[in-house]
Amino acid sequence: MPSVTAMITLRHVTKRYGDRAAVDDLTVDVHPGRVTGFLGPNGAGKSTTMRILLGLDRADAGEALINGARYPEFRWPLREVGAILDARSAHPGRTARAHLLALAHSNRIPLRRVDEVLAQVGLESAAGKRAGRFSLGMGQRLGIAAALLGDPPVLMFDEPVNGLDPEGVRWVRELARSLAAEGRTVLLSSHLMSEAQLTADHLVILGRGRLLADAPLAEFVASHGSLEDAYLALTADAVEYGTTREQGTTREQGAAR
Repeated sequence: MPSVTAMITLRHVTKRYGDRAAVDDLTVDVHPGRVTGFLGPNGAGKSTTMRILLGLDRADAGEALINGARYPEFRWPLREVGAILDARSAHPGRTARAHLLALAHSNRIPLRRVDEVLAQVGLESAAGKRAGRFSLGMGQRLGIAAALLGDPPVLMFDEPVNGLDPEGVRWVRELARSLAAEGRTVLLSSHLMSEAQLTADHLVILGRGRLLADAPLAEFVASHGSLEDAYLALTADAVEYGTTREQGTTREQGAAR
């Protein structure tokens, strides 16, 4: 693939919580025209990195840019980047249509886009239903509709298939690949190795907040035969949890992603 200007740029980004580095001197570029799988064990720093890019957390050092600018500098941010970090982010008392209408008004987006994205994600029949009554899968679809609303060139999805049935998982896969085929930048975090192998063109893998790999999918898996085997071999020393025995059971003690 010819060299293209990166739409997401991270330069020496560091974020600490006390004496723990959630993100540790991270430098990486995410390019348009492909799906970039964003992988790593629990506590690797994936969600923190996305939150820094979206202005929800502030980095202690470094620079995090989308299309050459910091997220808070965008006048109409939904036209620049669409993101889903939490399937339950919509106000539970608002209907799906009301939620999207409020977002459209706040970002000067044509109101016709509301019905367009509701149809695109398969929520036309649930447009008048309150978000608080949505299943997790329906909440994911509403979050994706919000991300698509401004027709942005950059999409960031954090675990978008959580709560979806097999048909929904395939739909997200095909959506991500179609968005990349249109020339958009798609950054997709996932813990499902089999799904990442079917969806991603390129991989960025973190461990303990540091960059472990930044490579095309085919190149990364070449010596192991599968993404799961290659991933487990790479991240074996980067797992952020231990196991303890309590009353005859095993309990994982993991940090947040």
